[in-house]
Amino acid sequence: MKIHTIAVLFALMWFFSSLAGGQTASAQGTNLFDGKDFNGWKFFARTNADPMKTWSISDGMVHCTGRPPGYMYTENTYHDFKVTVEWRFPTTAKRPVNTGVLVFMHDRTPDMSPKTIWPFCMECQGMHDHMGDFWLHGGITCNEPTNLPHGGIKMLLPSNESPVGEWTTYTAICRSNTVEIVVNGKSMNKITGVNETTGYVGIQSEGGPFDLRKVYLEPLE
Repeated sequence: MKIHTIAVLFALMWFFSSLAGGQTASAQGTNLFDGKDFNGWKFFARTNADPMKTWSISDGMVHCTGRPPGYMYTENTYHDFKVTVEWRFPTTAKRPVNTGVLVFMHDRTPDMSPKTIWPFCMECQGMHDHMGDFWLHGGITCNEPTNLPHGGIKMLLPSNESPVGEWTTYTAICRSNTVEIVVNGKSMNKITGVNETTGYVGIQSEGGPFDLRKVYLEPLE
């Protein structure tokens, strides 16, 4: 089978699997959030708290209180993709806090305590002034050595996020076993040799409120 034919078949599979999840798709990519509902998403909150007290939708945006810690994550798994989100920390909050994009995420194991929040996944950090750090959870590994406490890898450049109250465009590029973080068009960090290439995509609730208006996922050839 020719390479071009394989690429076309892959694009069609991506298209129909995205529609099955209740999300809007095109040949180029998939809007994982349609501005109306949580179709195609699942949730976890610490101690199995009600996630709908943390996550809500109004004015075409997801609003997250940040409490308790947890995440929303896709029903489908993905590999070789680029996911772009647009989020902001509201000026009404006492201080900007934290969120993040989780990639290569696995299902929670049956023996995981509901007090243990993060399953096997790579966290692309969205904390204020740290958008570009990586955090390794649940046994995920990469070639680069950790240089932050508790298994983190510090971003290579000063913060490039937008001011509080303005939208930041945050992209995680997952090509094979590499992950690159791009913030407002600037590459902030990249890791290689990750011991996984496929998984769910998640958005963190962690510590404080933020707004989310876009989650767009594109397949990489």
